[in-house]
Amino acid sequence: MKRLYPPQSTETISLQVESLSVWEVILGIAGYTHAKLRHTFNLDEKWTLDKDSMPSSLVEQLKIIQDTNFWYGMIMLQNELSSPSIQDFSKRLAEMPIDYFYDTLLPYNNRDAETIRKMTATNHQQVELFEKYATYFESHDYLSGYIRHLACYSHHDICELFNDTLNSWYKWVTQHEEWEKWIQALTFDQKQYNTLDILNPTEEIERITGGIKYIPEPSIWTVKLIPHVSYRPWILELRTHDTKLFFYPLKDEYFLESGVPSSELIRGHKALGDELRLKIIYQLLKGPLSLQEMSIHFNTSKTSLHHQLSIIKAAKFISVDKGIYSANASQINDFSGKLSQYLEGLQ
Repeated sequence: MKRLYPPQSTETISLQVESLSVWEVILGIAGYTHAKLRHTFNLDEKWTLDKDSMPSSLVEQLKIIQDTNFWYGMIMLQNELSSPSIQDFSKRLAEMPIDYFYDTLLPYNNRDAETIRKMTATNHQQVELFEKYATYFESHDYLSGYIRHLACYSHHDICELFNDTLNSWYKWVTQHEEWEKWIQALTFDQKQYNTLDILNPTEEIERITGGIKYIPEPSIWTVKLIPHVSYRPWILELRTHDTKLFFYPLKDEYFLESGVPSSELIRGHKALGDELRLKIIYQLLKGPLSLQEMSIHFNTSKTSLHHQLSIIKAAKFISVDKGIYSANASQINDFSGKLSQYLEGLQ
């Protein structure tokens, strides 16, 4: 078949790996203030042990961040600013127009809701607009409350809280000797991906992140891949109106010393070291189940089950999709081999 006009070039998403110390500071704050899941974070024990060295002002700031989920706003701002340092973040935040500030902070819902989102950002002094936009996120874990809290704080107070918390956390976390090792590992990880196969972005995303299968979405033109230490072992996935963000954990190889078990090995044994958790895995290997179905089967409250499931999920023995939990049989089968591999170091 002859064509009257030659075909236009095919557009694809822009893919980039972005490793900046500001990201690590923000993700540390996000992880520390994640009350529901913090017990599953690699650094939870260290954070708990080191809390006494934390200034009281930082403790108060983190409490506000935890209550408001303002860590989300920090991430949205850093996505726009890509600041290489805390000082640059503060400087550029001060220069940001107020309408643009709120446009950045307000989460994207869908195309139909963009009009009210933009209107709220422009008329940020009208509390009722925040309340209206928050209703679009009622089923979300935290975004409806986050939006309502934005209306309760002035622009000045939010900026001051962000700057003070970032500076205080940075001063506190950089006192620990591990910080320099983290930054070196993050820098090394980014250098490995200086050259990307832009024609096959989905394959590159899966390769770099160690398994994320990304399906391109309408209106998403940029995908940022951000390595982290502080939010390990979790992958954090967020988006704006045009950008997808994947925060992926650095591999254990960057941190292992001879004779020291990997965090994956520790998480796996923690997940297997409880009778109920073993029974849950056993049932899920038979077939997927919802939280409600498991609550009935085990005669256990959903709250208690959710806690146990988060520990099993952190070990990657199970996954959840639209409220349905499934067993990762390959991860479970591979686990004994990883234990044997570790113990071979003694021979």
